[in-house]
Amino acid sequence: MKMRHLFLLTVTFFTLVLTPNTFAQDSPQWHLPEGAKARLGKGHINGFAYSPDGTRLAMAGSIGIWIYDAQTGEELELLTGHTGEIGDIYDVVSFSPDGLMLASAGQDGIHLWDVATSTHIRPLIGHSVKLGRSIKFSPDSSMIISIDDFGQDMAIHLWDVATGKLLRTITDNRVSVYSVYNVSFSPDDSLLVGVVWDRVIRLRVIRLWDVATGRLLRTITDNRVSVYNVSFSPDGSLLTSSWEDSTIRLWDVATGRLLHIFIGHTGWFSENIITFSPDGSLLASGGRDNTIRIWDVNTGRNTYVLPGNTTHGVDRVLFSPDGSLLASAGSADDIRLWDVATGKLLRILTGNGWTRSIYFLPDGNTLVSFPFSDSTVNLWNVYTGRKIHTITGHMSYVNGAAFSPDGSLLASGNPDGTIRLWDASTGAYIRTLTGYGWYCNNLAFSPDGSTIASGSGDTIRLWDASTGEHQRTIIGHTESVKNVTFSPDGSMIASGGDDNTIRLWDASTGEHQRTIIGHTDYIISVLFSPNGLMLASTSADDTLHLWDVATGKLLHTMTGHARSVSFSPDGSLLASAGWWTEGIRVRGIRLWDVATGKLLRTITHNTGYIHNTSFSPDGLLLASAGWWTEGIRLWDVATGKLLRTMTGHGPNYTDRYTSVSFSPDGTMLASAGGDGIVLLWELAPTAPESKKIAEDVNDDGIVNIIDLTFVASNFGETGANAADVNGDGVVNIIDLTLVAAAFGNTAAAPFVWSRNSETDLTRSEVAAWIEQARQLNLIDPAFQRGIQVLEQLLAAMTPKETALLPNYPNPFNPETWIPYQLAKPTNVSISIYTAGGQLVRTLDVGHRAVGIYQNKNHAAYWDGKNNLGEPVASGVYFYTLTAGEFTATRKMLIRK
Repeated sequence: MKMRHLFLLTVTFFTLVLTPNTFAQDSPQWHLPEGAKARLGKGHINGFAYSPDGTRLAMAGSIGIWIYDAQTGEELELLTGHTGEIGDIYDVVSFSPDGLMLASAGQDGIHLWDVATSTHIRPLIGHSVKLGRSIKFSPDSSMIISIDDFGQDMAIHLWDVATGKLLRTITDNRVSVYSVYNVSFSPDDSLLVGVVWDRVIRLRVIRLWDVATGRLLRTITDNRVSVYNVSFSPDGSLLTSSWEDSTIRLWDVATGRLLHIFIGHTGWFSENIITFSPDGSLLASGGRDNTIRIWDVNTGRNTYVLPGNTTHGVDRVLFSPDGSLLASAGSADDIRLWDVATGKLLRILTGNGWTRSIYFLPDGNTLVSFPFSDSTVNLWNVYTGRKIHTITGHMSYVNGAAFSPDGSLLASGNPDGTIRLWDASTGAYIRTLTGYGWYCNNLAFSPDGSTIASGSGDTIRLWDASTGEHQRTIIGHTESVKNVTFSPDGSMIASGGDDNTIRLWDASTGEHQRTIIGHTDYIISVLFSPNGLMLASTSADDTLHLWDVATGKLLHTMTGHARSVSFSPDGSLLASAGWWTEGIRVRGIRLWDVATGKLLRTITHNTGYIHNTSFSPDGLLLASAGWWTEGIRLWDVATGKLLRTMTGHGPNYTDRYTSVSFSPDGTMLASAGGDGIVLLWELAPTAPESKKIAEDVNDDGIVNIIDLTFVASNFGETGANAADVNGDGVVNIIDLTLVAAAFGNTAAAPFVWSRNSETDLTRSEVAAWIEQARQLNLIDPAFQRGIQVLEQLLAAMTPKETALLPNYPNPFNPETWIPYQLAKPTNVSISIYTAGGQLVRTLDVGHRAVGIYQNKNHAAYWDGKNNLGEPVASGVYFYTLTAGEFTATRKMLIRK
């Protein structure tokens, strides 16, 4: 086993040292998962915030937190570290008012990041946080408030930023946690205000709490109607609130006295449609009555009534930092800018779509908008009304991905009605095919690669793959088209839809040729056999049908489960996968004989439901992906053995692999997921014929670290010995250096490498080898190359940064190993805490040299016991690495 791990490390070494990294300077390729070649797209957006100085924009998404230059739209960094989804509601990412920190909330709790260095500071540990619905810093940046989306009773948590500890929890047993709508600090940090649903009186009310004690100070309600939102005035002396009766009310914070009722709106309110001017003298409001109103705070008088953007109402109003402008937005395709002093419309910013949020940057010259309709971010010049930059690349979801026949392009379909084309070799974005305005369910390339067919709504559309131009729309299905595919000769298109029918079309003219009826529920997938004579289809009726294309006659029916279907390249096998069999959850893949329709083999899949399968071009491998599965899996078709598992889509999105597809040459695999990205995975090439290599001392087909260690273990041996490479009768440093010089020479393809490979090889051993080789002063080119390879190996074993790595196994019972790497020598210790922040165990590792401490012989070991030697209980624990000035924390789970 150890020798095999050493073999895998060799491939890792050559991948790192000798293979050029095409994507090293391409920012969307930061933090690629192990084994992935490229990431297409940046994932979807769940939340956003800009820094107080307006220089940075943080966008929390499905794969991490993207940091952008707010002036240029350039990607600066991708922050990864959350082990669960970063929430998709309310304020899930927030800059501290002093601009030094960023906070993000996800299913694994709240994390703090250093803005200057883009590094993780700490998690906030103190209780079990499921998903922060909202996180906000206090105005002095010393505290964070959070609301949990977990449990039944309201829980508002107040955290100390400096220590990461929980200060207090504010609870209210009259209120459900799911009904805490917004909570914010007063400008002086002394008060908290929020809107909550009081389940006793069944109305939304305003609560005011004391920050220092958590004590409820006041409840504001009129006992007849609910409040929508509430916010402090800039000086903290007033509260404004919008109500269900279309009124806006102004309250004195100190006394709770009602000062004014602003009457005028006739439609109900939504979020973020009431705002104070920066000096607190004015209020602006927008409503579903499609009006914008500006109010005088002191008199309560309505100074202006402005027309809204659309008949659907106004969703957002916002003052500029100096208070001179007001921006309004709604479901219309524009944002409007108004002069506050005169109420005059200054300009209209067009081309944004239904606006999700708008922000002014602190200088007031730039407006940032986030549309609902797609995953772009637009930056506008306030004075010209022109777009300065558009941040693209984010996709809300990827329904599927397909390679072109020559493998040069990859097309991905998206729910926003677009198809994106990518360069498959570089991962570069090429163009977007638009024109749907409807969910794109499926797509396929024609055999010659010139045309893309896509299904959306009840239509099929054909596109020119070179130009992206729309060629033809095919209409005939009476309900949504779920799947489209070309025949092998490109003459026909087959489609399946929600109308329970399969339809055949002439690919050149779009003319309908035949309707195949037989399924009793909607069609999920259709696929031509490699010779084009048969058509396979799967349906929600839990059957797989095989049809004769020429006659439409049903040839075979295979029952059991049939979510997806794929033919082997020679057309002799069908692979099907699905969800249910007669009401029983199915987790497996079935292989069928095409000629007889008989079941040949079932490949057991222990987790999740398989959504998609694909044969490799040589028919030897089968790839599977699905929902609630632990990654993408490669199977040996002949034996059904699992060969490889690939994971890497965003946290908590391993349950949403929508498709998997091999490249035509079999060297890459594309996976699409619910996190809005497509990943390209590198696969091992086909093994060539074996041949003997002298330096391959263990005769395993490749010269690698195994051979090095074999020679080193035989140092000093004389006589006949496989480790005596040069045949001089003794095994010494010369033999070892010659093996290093031959690194990479193969008689067979290497196994896929893994960063988790175990080896006892250390930096000090390699350094000693290099020193011994140099002292021989041999000028032979092969020998000198061997020294260079050993130097490269030493460099590859030297981390560029100190890091805490994920423990393994995880979950575990009762023992686990905690790996780490050190960029400089230092004293190392690891502290283990409960989810409540209580110290359980300290592992004093001692002084360690530079290196990677990853295998079981070198990683820190925890036996699941506390400092008293007692086994700890099941549950979530946190472990913190302290290495000199470096600290980092990760989460682990004991499951007994």
